[in-house]
Amino acid sequence: MSEQTQLDSLAQVDPAPTETALRIPLRDLEDGQRVSGVYAVRERELRRKRNGEPWLRLSVGDASGSAEAVAWEDAETRYALAAPGTPVFVTGIFEVSERWGAKIKLAGLREAQPDEYEAEELAAESEVSLELLEADLRSLLATIQEPRLRQLLDLFFAEGTETWERFSDAPAAKIYHQAYRHGLLEHTLSVAQAVSAAANFFPGIDRDVAVTGALLHDVGKTVAYNDDPLAIDLTDAGRLQGEIPLGYYLVRRRIEDFPGFDPGLAQAVLHIILSHHGSLEHGSPVVPATREAVLVHMIDNLGGRLGSFDRLERQLPAGESWSAFDRALSGSAYFGQRAA
Repeated sequence: MSEQTQLDSLAQVDPAPTETALRIPLRDLEDGQRVSGVYAVRERELRRKRNGEPWLRLSVGDASGSAEAVAWEDAETRYALAAPGTPVFVTGIFEVSERWGAKIKLAGLREAQPDEYEAEELAAESEVSLELLEADLRSLLATIQEPRLRQLLDLFFAEGTETWERFSDAPAAKIYHQAYRHGLLEHTLSVAQAVSAAANFFPGIDRDVAVTGALLHDVGKTVAYNDDPLAIDLTDAGRLQGEIPLGYYLVRRRIEDFPGFDPGLAQAVLHIILSHHGSLEHGSPVVPATREAVLVHMIDNLGGRLGSFDRLERQLPAGESWSAFDRALSGSAYFGQRAA
């Protein structure tokens, strides 16, 4: 089937459903089901058919997941309404095709009214409370014995500081893991706690350096990502510079504010930040060359992959045990115990 034939076929949508139906979480939609309710626009794209006519592709989401939505009528008008981060009232039909995947065929789209939705229904959040995450972080900070490293960490995590306010609210990623408010704190804390525990089992590791590097390894994401929980995206700085260089310079500038800060400590922590993606092809300008850097990289990679399982399980429809193919895992995830 040609792309044009596909578009013409999908464009044959039933008349718009009434707007009185109860909104269904996206992960619970089934093939052929009518859609009527408020969802948040994650992404939008105006495309062209071969004949030059525009059509609209959206990614819409709620706390349960996201879905693709397409429209062939009034594409430009609807594009203008659907700015990323905007709650919109969607009507249409949800269809699943083996070849083309799952899509909402839009019959109607308009701006949502404030009394038609609750913000927490549209944006996923950590299942762990901010209060508990912060308490665990402060307990871990109290274990750092090296006074200069503790002072450095206080510049980023002390209560009331601008950096802490942003760090505690920021996402850890756009899609793959902990892509929600407080996600960066949740991910960073789990990595640092695991590094702290693992440091006891491997000789030659400076635990204070490793934990400090783990706590600061993703600090660049406070600048690299925006602060819109309904449409997480990279900022201009994130696109132009990347989260690793941004984090490196954030920490380096703070270190330079310390007169007489030990150059060896500075180099050890900064190397962890620069190398934590593990390889040049994954965005690190250098590869891990110290025990502490290797440990943080391996735990960070593990945390990201397990975070993908959390994301997929949250989006899995009731009764299903296998997720769809996931790029982050290069395969599907199995949740047999959950289905049982």
